[in-house]
Amino acid sequence: MINPVSLSGGAADRPLQPPNPTRLVAERLEASFLAEMLKFGGLEPKSDSFGASTGESQFASFHREALAQEMVKAGGIGLADVFFQSMMERSNDA
Repeated sequence: MINPVSLSGGAADRPLQPPNPTRLVAERLEASFLAEMLKFGGLEPKSDSFGASTGESQFASFHREALAQEMVKAGGIGLADVFFQSMMERSNDA
């Protein structure tokens, strides 16, 4: 018989806190940067005789943006942290 898993003391007991708006902006900025890097890193459809239809090239940007957002959700490359700290320092200086 499988024993049930207890959720007491875990994340389920803590109330959800709304995300920090500045943090969200920093994550969006990192995602935009990553999407551009994916574009120039070879994730752009190639126009040759066997592919890269008009539709494919039009939707490629959506694919890159979705990949970049997932990368940020998974921890990204650390740019969101740098952007967030910089924005917080600037807001404290003002």
